[in-house]
Amino acid sequence: MIIVLAGPTGSGKSDLAISLAKRLGGAIINGDAFQVYKELDIATAKPTLEMRMEVPHFLFDFVPLTDAYSVYEYQNDLRSAIATLSSSNTPIIIAGGTGLYIRAGLYDYEFPPEAEVDMSAYEKLSDEEAYAELKRLDPEASASIHPHNRLRVMRALRVILATGKKKSEIIAKQEHKPIYDDVHFFGLSAERASLYERVDARVDRMVKDGLVEENRRLIDKYGRDKMAFRAIGVKEFFPYFDEEKSLDECIAEVKKATRNYVKRQMTFFLHQFDIEWIKGEEDVLEAISHE
Repeated sequence: MIIVLAGPTGSGKSDLAISLAKRLGGAIINGDAFQVYKELDIATAKPTLEMRMEVPHFLFDFVPLTDAYSVYEYQNDLRSAIATLSSSNTPIIIAGGTGLYIRAGLYDYEFPPEAEVDMSAYEKLSDEEAYAELKRLDPEASASIHPHNRLRVMRALRVILATGKKKSEIIAKQEHKPIYDDVHFFGLSAERASLYERVDARVDRMVKDGLVEENRRLIDKYGRDKMAFRAIGVKEFFPYFDEEKSLDECIAEVKKATRNYVKRQMTFFLHQFDIEWIKGEEDVLEAISHE
């Protein structure tokens, strides 16, 4: 049995996952794109070491900050963890807010081979120019990508160069169905205004717990160009370290970016998963008892 606990940042997924794992004798697998990284603890709101010792946890805190980690790698790692736990009939709880990663791991997503290609000509282009090139080469894929989402635009262009196929053609061949039989999708519900208040309070708590100091230490050690530092709660402090903005201004930017991310998360969950919205543990236990 696989239970997916989705929901926006700050909704309480980690605590609920641990409680459910204890009740069911299960294990937790990370479903967050940035909690895979070592050392980046406060910014990613990673479950503490003490929390991770309460029940088995997988795919947390194992990728060096110097490495990039892709959705393709996560797909392989998630499926490997599921196979390991399924062999002992251990209930699996996937908790996290990165919907694309969870969907890629559980659905029939096919990723093209990650061949080395020369992207230098495209990297010199502006966001507008790169998007125009993608629109020319794969108009269908470009329609689902924001013109200023440079990472996704470049990824779609890379697919074309590496495979000779359009990204949209590869996606069209997929059935968009889970590859596992016993999967239950749950989302923690909360009123938008209440959730935003919790997000703001959580950011304040993270700052109090040493978020700024953690960022400064890691940036001094590794520089600013690591993929992990795209996490919300890291890059927003660069202007503070450069004495271009006050600390309060940067904290406000973290809160704003987190609220915007919550909106995007909710949109993804609503449209990409057959999700049942819940308020707590008993709702999950009741739902799975009827299966």
